Amino acid sequence: MKSFARAAVTAFALALGAASAAAAEDPDLIFKRSTVWKLLTPDHKLAVYAIDDPVVDGVACHFTVPEKGGVEGMLGLAEETSDISLACRQIGPIAFKDKFEQGSDMYRERRSLFFKKMQIVRGCDVKRNVLVYLVYSDKLIEGSPKNSTSTVPIMPWGDAPAPKCADYLDD
Repeated sequence: MKSFARAAVTAFALALGAASAAAAEDPDLIFKRSTVWKLLTPDHKLAVYAIDDPVVDGVACHFTVPEKGGVEGMLGLAEETSDISLACRQIGPIAFKDKFEQGSDMYRERRSLFFKKMQIVRGCDVKRNVLVYLVYSDKLIEGSPKNSTSTVPIMPWGDAPAPKCADYLDD
């Protein structure tokens, strides 16, 4: 009976992971840097990733996450820390593909087998015409106060005028 319950919980967790992975584009790995050397298992690392905003053309975000090595990291059982940094920039003309809500998810990823996920959410500073991105991780039980914020002022690009993010907010 215990093995059936364990298999059911594992299947549920895999289904949740597949559902969230299907909803967002996978980020591009830029590079990894070892921070703690391990003899027979993978090292602890910092990994830098890039992701394009799926709703706003012309915006890319880079984030750095710690990745645990050791036996737990090697087996995918480690609960990753909540120390995530974020930098978003305008990389081309801004074009909104759809409306969005303040604080809507841009990207999310599991950071442990069951209880923790990282989220990048997007908002609009209407007064300043600036896109605001927030990254944080949350735990099922207690959450996490660790976060990072990045802003992207919407500027004209070439001859194209700068759109207003307020026009694309879903009320």
